[in-house]
Amino acid sequence: MRQNPSFTLADVTEIRRVIEANPWATIMSAGDDGLVASHYAVVLDEAREDLTIVGHVGRPDDLIHGMGERELLVVFQGPHGYVSPEWYGDVAAVPTWNYTAVHLAGVPEILSDEENLTVLDQLVERFESRMPEPRLMWERPNEPAYVQRLASGTVGFRMTPTRVVAKRKLSQNKSPETIETVIAALATDGPYSNPALAAEMRRAQDARRGGQQQ
Repeated sequence: MRQNPSFTLADVTEIRRVIEANPWATIMSAGDDGLVASHYAVVLDEAREDLTIVGHVGRPDDLIHGMGERELLVVFQGPHGYVSPEWYGDVAAVPTWNYTAVHLAGVPEILSDEENLTVLDQLVERFESRMPEPRLMWERPNEPAYVQRLASGTVGFRMTPTRVVAKRKLSQNKSPETIETVIAALATDGPYSNPALAAEMRRAQDARRGGQQQ
């Protein structure tokens, strides 16, 4: 991802927030047969405060990616959407696409079977806890043998990135008035209504204003 100083996202807390809110990641690597990509839920390591992530892949994706031997690129995509030049007013302008994205690269560590079970348990609890009656991994009707059998078909990993590129392109190069117009357009009904992107732009705009006031 080409970086632009105007759109750089460097704050670790904000990068963690993007990962936390958008755990469905794209995992990419370059192997002997060319580029390959997989899609899995990947989350932050609960025991760390940096950008270390944990997750799992199903067999044989571990072999396809050379897991533990080759560098992986893990991409998290935040809110994104179309921005019409109409929202800029009566000025020369072209369409664009606003987005937030985080790229983490590194060689992952393969987890032991016990560690993999812990991560799988955490993943299930993370997403299932929002259900009215959560079905956690080790609770009935799941039997331990059933859980162990399913887990054996996965390979867990932990990755502390050696390269991080994060970008938040949310019209920061426009005037505050134009940004407010774009946010309003995205927040209302219309062909490109996008409340999630509007909220992300609002967050960035409020942070920008706060920084300018300090």
